[in-house]
Parts: sequence; structure tokens; C-alpha cells
Amino acid sequence: MVAVNKPKSSVRNVPAPEGAKPSVYARFIPREELGSFATWSPGTIGGAGKETPQSGVFRAPPPEPEKPPMPDIGAQLHAARQGGYQDGYRDGLAALEQFKQSFAAQMSTQIGQLVQSSGLALDALEQDMAHALAVTAIQLARQIVRSELMAQPQMVAGVAQEALDNLLMSARQITVRVHPDDHALVAQGAAEVLASRGARLLADVSIARGGCLVESDIGVADASIAARWKRALVSLGHEEPWETPDE
Repeated sequence: MVAVNKPKSSVRNVPAPEGAKPSVYARFIPREELGSFATWSPGTIGGAGKETPQSGVFRAPPPEPEKPPMPDIGAQLHAARQGGYQDGYRDGLAALEQFKQSFAAQMSTQIGQLVQSSGLALDALEQDMAHALAVTAIQLARQIVRSELMAQPQMVAGVAQEALDNLLMSARQITVRVHPDDHALVAQGAAEVLASRGARLLADVSIARGGCLVESDIGVADASIAARWKRALVSLGHEEPWETPDE
């Protein structure tokens, strides 16, 4: 019988401590006998959460997330002040622009009303001045006419002649009435016209000096001073009697 020499195993048993009950599992395994190892965690039981073992690698727990920094109250107050200032400045500019527009519109309206009222006042003043000037001119003209009648009473003959010339040639039964003080003047100054028209010359105290009244079968021609004065003023747009209330 041939004896076979078996190679000795490189694994050696570590004796158990004294007094301990021997066990096949109570054995210290040297590091060189381990092929690979990894940190054990409860999640690896039952195959859940398996991780690939890494030889000699120890994984540290993940770092805790950093806490957000505390807000800067001063910076927030400064930003709030700046925002309020900007908003107030913008609103102030808008209010100022609106006020300027409103003020300009109000001033334009007031100036327009002032100009209009001034124009109306000037127009009224001009009318008053024109009326006063016209009244003065009428009074002056009245005085001039009276002065001329007193200085040149023979002018009444021309008035009678003009009245007869304006009468239609077909008129008959012509009568010329004059003031008694003007009778001789008309008879001498308008003798030819009176004769050509076959007119009678009569003295009438109701006729004012300087005028006459011509009557015929076709009408009456009033050539008195009052009637001629009235026609002259109507053409000028005024009404002023020849005789004033005082007279």
C-alpha cells in the first residue's frame, strides 16, 4: 500500500479561548483568508437594496443638506425703501403732469372768457360812444340849421321851389302854405315857379318858419323843417325830434 502525501491546507484553525465551548463557527478569520467584504446594512437582507461589494471600501453617510442663509433684514428694508421711492416719484410726476394740463386748460378757458367779455365790453363802449357822438352831432346840426334860418330867412324860397319841382306835373289845385313871416320871401323868391304851376301861396301860422306844406289834388308834400329833419335822421339810423321837450 502506497502512502500519498496530501498537501497541507493554508488555512489554520485558531484555538478557542480557554473555558469556551468548542464550536465550528467560533473561529477568527484572518484578513488574508477573505476574498472580498462590504459593509452590511439591514436593507441587504432578502436581496433588497443589494449593492456591489467593493473590496476594502467603506462608504460614509451622505452629508446633511446645507441650511439656507438667514435673510438680510437691512437689505430687504433698503430695497423696500428704494421701491417705495421709485413708485412715489413716478406717481408724483404723473400727478404733476396731470395738474399742469388741468391748469393750462383752466387758464385757457378763463383767458378766453376774459377776452370775450372784454370784447363785448369794448363793443358796448364803442356803441355808447358812437351813440353819444351821434347825439352831440345832431344837437350841433340843429343849432346850425336854426342859426342859418335866422341869418338867411330867404332860404325858405328855395325850399318851396324844390317842393314844387318834386311835385308831379299832372297835379292840379296846388296850394303852398308858409309861415306868415315867410310869405313875402317865398312870393318874391319863388314867383316864377308858383306862376308856372298855377299854385296859390297862403300864410299859415301852423307852419314853422323855414318850411312849407304843398297840397294838391293828388297828395300832400310836407316840406316843413320838422319833416325834413326827421327824414335826414332816419337815413342816418337815428330818431331825434326837431323840437326838444324843453322847447
